[in-house]
Amino acid sequence: MPFRVELPQTFADRVAGLGDGEHLAGMWVCSGSPVAAEIAAASGMQWVLIDAEHSPIGLETTTSLLRAMNGYPATPVVRVPVNDTVLIKQYLDLGAQNLLVPMVDTKSDAEAAVAAVHYPPKGVRGVGSALARASRWNAVDGYLGRADEFVSLTVQIESATAVDNAAEIAAVDGIDQIFVGPSDLAASMGLLGQQTHPDVTEAVTQTFEAVKAAGKPVGVNAFDPDQARKYLEAGASFVLVGADVGLMMNGARAWAETWVQG
Repeated sequence: MPFRVELPQTFADRVAGLGDGEHLAGMWVCSGSPVAAEIAAASGMQWVLIDAEHSPIGLETTTSLLRAMNGYPATPVVRVPVNDTVLIKQYLDLGAQNLLVPMVDTKSDAEAAVAAVHYPPKGVRGVGSALARASRWNAVDGYLGRADEFVSLTVQIESATAVDNAAEIAAVDGIDQIFVGPSDLAASMGLLGQQTHPDVTEAVTQTFEAVKAAGKPVGVNAFDPDQARKYLEAGASFVLVGADVGLMMNGARAWAETWVQG
């Protein structure tokens, strides 16, 4: 009898399974290192973001990182470089089940992302799963008919325009979660590098309210521990609180301060 594969639970399913007051804590992998990805997955963090937008991580590297994380309890989420149908198809086919699409500013942007992750008639995803890791080369029984079960879509609100459109974006059918990016949001507000400026944090919490009113979970990036706790208190269901490269640099600098003379 041929061996059949069952794919892991999606990020959307994990978020939906949270109880009152619970959240998922995660970290970034930006280095492109499978060792770093495996360490992150084994660390106890509940989810890990593979960043293909601002890091030197392409399709082949993403595949290697997903394989390195396979079998660990942390859920991998892949941030694609851009809201592009062709790229999204490729990331899905290589086996990225959980996608984060950046720079979604409008309802039409959100609708385009939804279409890209679904097969016709719901969307426009190209059909090539029999040749791809997504279906484990047809080892997942009935993959085409069940593909929607295996994909989670999060879109990123990270501009003043997107904040204004947050309710419409969150209401789009097929959007599972919203993720708020304070860094680009601050830049779009003329506050570059000031992620914890009161105007920025107010815009973030305003977005939380709009998203939750639409019945969708919301998450946020917050490397400042105090700010992360405030966002959790404000209703964030998932947070990113660190990155592999940042942790390594901070640790290395602290070690150098301890041991380097002069």
